[in-house]
Amino acid sequence: MKYIGAHVSAAGGVFNAPQNAAQIGANAFALFTKNQRQWVAKPLTPDVIEAFKAHCRQHGFRPEMILPHDSYLINLGAPEAEKLEKSRQAFIDEMQRCQQLGLTLLNFHPGSHLKKISEQACLALIAESINLAHAAVPDVVAVIENTAGQGSNLGWRFEHLAAIIEQVEDQSRVGVCIDTCHTFAAGYDLRTAAATEATFAEFDQVVGMQYLRGMHLNDSKGGLGSRIDRHQCLGDGEIGWECFRYLMQDSRFDGLPLVLETIQPERWPEEIATLRRFAAEEAGIG
Repeated sequence: MKYIGAHVSAAGGVFNAPQNAAQIGANAFALFTKNQRQWVAKPLTPDVIEAFKAHCRQHGFRPEMILPHDSYLINLGAPEAEKLEKSRQAFIDEMQRCQQLGLTLLNFHPGSHLKKISEQACLALIAESINLAHAAVPDVVAVIENTAGQGSNLGWRFEHLAAIIEQVEDQSRVGVCIDTCHTFAAGYDLRTAAATEATFAEFDQVVGMQYLRGMHLNDSKGGLGSRIDRHQCLGDGEIGWECFRYLMQDSRFDGLPLVLETIQPERWPEEIATLRRFAAEEAGIG
């Protein structure tokens, strides 16, 4: 079963996100549980938590279909002690919010060395940050999103992801979210079925498909290896449709939240419908 959706708005309260997802024909969604551009947010109140859970039940959204995303401000590999501590506390707060909402995944960008420490030192800090969060909050899985490799961001090579996972003490609670735009911008080809197959074979060899816990489905405005994080609507960018058809027709991507972050939300219902049609073709439906 393919869980296909989009990163929907939680404006007015997180309890609005499940309804916003249902309105576009989604059976998966992503959301921010707080303002992603602020360090601190008001705690979730019992009535907000219950409304969110009720709306999820109403629309059939289970925890494994939902991929919350943390704040963009957090840098779990920050070279400065003060920023690192602030990031770690904020990440723990994000994990606690997920736990309160009954969610089991938390998607995050790994971190940046800011050209002040080595890649290895930064990757070790990120892993240590995950270990600290695991110690503070039970159950929630830390889901590392691969990056496009802009600036000093780590996580754009599969080897970076593997190095972080290797240093996480409870590997049952760490996973990866593969963003197709980021993957392509980082230099992994996805323009054909054969290229997509080869890229995921490399991912499996270096990281392990067992760690894949979700995906962001985005076409790319930038070319292969451009290291530019610029999302595009499906089929309108440099990747094209073949990759997304492949993903919909491969059972390894069943049961994961497959989340659109494409640039025209008004096209999400159409994009979701097209992806479902690809999945149905493989299943011999229709």
